[in-house]
Amino acid sequence: MTMLQVRNIETYIQEFHILQGVEFDVPEQEVTVLLGRNGAGKTTTMRSIMGLNPATKGDILFQGESIRELPPHVIAKKGIGYVPEDQDIFSDLTVQENLRVAKRKENEKTEEREKWILELFPDLKIAYTRKGGNLSGGQKQMLSIARALVNETPLLLIDEPSKGLAPIMVEKVMEALNVIKQTTTVLLVEQNFRMASKIGERFYILDEGRTVHHGQMRQLEEDKELRQKYLGIA
Repeated sequence: MTMLQVRNIETYIQEFHILQGVEFDVPEQEVTVLLGRNGAGKTTTMRSIMGLNPATKGDILFQGESIRELPPHVIAKKGIGYVPEDQDIFSDLTVQENLRVAKRKENEKTEEREKWILELFPDLKIAYTRKGGNLSGGQKQMLSIARALVNETPLLLIDEPSKGLAPIMVEKVMEALNVIKQTTTVLLVEQNFRMASKIGERFYILDEGRTVHHGQMRQLEEDKELRQKYLGIA
């Protein structure tokens, strides 16, 4: 089953035509990776899905329902979690308070999800009463992911989770994402190709606001010429 369908969307930011024909599918219970050089349109694609930079053309279907014209808070309530690249947490609130604020309801189910999250991210369990602004970069990233997961989330969008992290924290985030993908469908934007290839099952490459190539991740691992052409890596 396909969880998310993005159909030839176009998006403007002010007068700039950023997305000019982005199209891809996100199958259920898989990790789909969006790849491309800086400025290719990856972050704008994520923001368009969430309604933060609404697409002006094309369509976005979540579980078969069009969400292109819905406001962000309605899209989130339908079960799409979003982890932006700027680690969207409250610096003046503790880890506990950040998670509490993120909950749409406080009930037995969200309490159980919080317990699971703290087992998934032991660093957050240790820093539970520490303010967000006093966390390390890796802990902030973990908290950002945790906030998106504390509600029931069939689909998780994650933008650049390894950005600016020390290698040991990248490994911890990778381990957590490999657990998360067992129960949650993931759309991932990631510049770290090693991380992307270890987590993702399939990929789509964006270039100048368009989808230009797609396939199974193992195919991209074997295609040095394609990686060099669109990603600038050998």
